Amino acid sequence: MASENAHNPELEGTDSTSENTDRVLASYRRELATAPLAAETVRTYTSKVRAYLIWLAATDLDGDPLTDPRTRDWAVRDYRTHLIAVAKRAPTTINNALAAIDDFYTRRGLGPAAADRLALPRTAPRALEHKPALRWLRAIQAHPATRDPVLALLPFYTRLRIAETVRLDLDDVRLSARKGLLRVHGKGDKLREVPIHPQLRTELQLWLDERPDWPCAATEPALLLNHRGARLTTRGASTVFHTIADHVALDDDITAHTGRHTFATTLIRGGTDLIVVADLLGHQRLESVRAYTQPTAADRAKAVNLLPTDR
Repeated sequence: MASENAHNPELEGTDSTSENTDRVLASYRRELATAPLAAETVRTYTSKVRAYLIWLAATDLDGDPLTDPRTRDWAVRDYRTHLIAVAKRAPTTINNALAAIDDFYTRRGLGPAAADRLALPRTAPRALEHKPALRWLRAIQAHPATRDPVLALLPFYTRLRIAETVRLDLDDVRLSARKGLLRVHGKGDKLREVPIHPQLRTELQLWLDERPDWPCAATEPALLLNHRGARLTTRGASTVFHTIADHVALDDDITAHTGRHTFATTLIRGGTDLIVVADLLGHQRLESVRAYTQPTAADRAKAVNLLPTDR
C-alpha cells in the first residue's frame, strides 16, 4: 500500500520531483501529439495524467510504478482510493481519470492497470426540466451579443459537443428559405447531418449577417470567431456559457453538456423513436442512447413525494 507522507524515488532521481514529473509528462504529451485523438481528449488526458504523476511523486511505493506492472496496479488502485476518499471525486470523474491513466501506461508499453472502474448509478444524465429550460432560453435571448446565442443554442437544439461546435465552418451551415441543415464533424471524423431548429435558424441568420464585420471574417473559415478574428476555442466557448449562466438563477451550473442532455432527454420523453434519436446524436449503438431513458434525480424525488403523510 502507499503512504502519502513519503516520496516516490522513481520520479525523484537526481533532479527535483517537479522536474522529473514534468519530464515524464512531456514524454506522454509527445506521444499524444501523434495520436488520432480529438484536441479536447488530448487536453483531458494530459490533465488527468499530470494529476496522477503529481500524486505518485508524493507517494511511497515498493517498486517503480512507471516500469513494473505489479507496482503499477497497486499504484493505480491506491490512486483510485485517493480520488474516492480524499479528493471526493464523482464516480464518472474517477472513471475518466482511470481511462486517461490506462492510456498513459499503454503508450509506455505496460498496458492498462488491473484496476476496476466504479459502478455508475443508473440515472439519466442531468437535463433541464421544462421551466428551467425556458429560463435558460430566455437568458440566451436577452444576451446582447449576436454570436453567443448561436453558441449557447447549438448544444440545446442539436446536441453538439463543445469541440464539435467550435469545429463548425461556414460551409457546414446550409440555410434555405424555410429549412436548414448542419454538417457535423463528430468523433473519429464521422460526418452527420442535423436539422436546424427554427429558433436556432433565426439566431444563426442574425450571426451570419453580422459576421462579415468581424476581424478576419473573409479569410477565416470558422463559423464562430473570437474577437481577434480567429476560430473560437473550447475554452472561450465555455467562458461564454458561464457568462450567460451567471444571469440564470438555477440550482445547478449550466454547461454545454446540460444542453446536450436536455436535447436527448426531451426527444425521448416526447416519444421519439430511439433509432431516430441515436441518428441525431451520432451514435451507432442504441445502448449509448438508453441512458436517457433512465430515471432522473427529479423523477425519484417526485415519486417519493407521492407517498401519503398523516399530519
